[in-house]
Amino acid sequence: MSLQPARNDETVIRGQFHFNANGSGKSIEDTFELEILINRIFPSAIPEVKETAGKIPKTGDYHVNPDETLCLGSHLRLKKELFEAPDLVSFTENCLVPYLFNVSIKLRSGGEFVTGELAHGTAGIINDYMEMFGLSTPAQIVYALELLGTKKSIANKKMCPCNCGLQLGRCPVHHRLNAFRPTAPRSWFSKHARDVETKRFG
Repeated sequence: MSLQPARNDETVIRGQFHFNANGSGKSIEDTFELEILINRIFPSAIPEVKETAGKIPKTGDYHVNPDETLCLGSHLRLKKELFEAPDLVSFTENCLVPYLFNVSIKLRSGGEFVTGELAHGTAGIINDYMEMFGLSTPAQIVYALELLGTKKSIANKKMCPCNCGLQLGRCPVHHRLNAFRPTAPRSWFSKHARDVETKRFG
């Protein structure tokens, strides 16, 4: 892959991406033509990846978004990956290669993603956040994101989204939520809560 001329605030990497990966009793070696758009505020902004040769069907079954970017996982899970390993090599190894591994096997054998379906669209995002936060309903997820968009000292005095009847600061759920606070500014969580609530993710 090679660097291409910058586009607005983005660095563009384009070309053949070759990888080897193992998992679920399978070993895969494959190559895809990719375009990776890296915003100038990376790693705060998640890179956008597109497959440019038409090898991956541009459908939800293959976790391709309506704008043709690859759905590598839920927004917050990707942000946490970048917070813990804020470099492009780790992003490709931890986020991109697992997706391509699943796609390669699906292209050859059909069926579902062998390592489990990735979060896709609003429903997938909510399901992923339920697992990450230890919550059980979409309304709880939206409220939890709103709390993450609120100053911690104020959020801790509000009722916990798990409906236990305790203030957030007195419930173990606050430890799960606080683990995500460093991954994004409060304004991002507030906007993300609104987007999830209004189902802006296809």
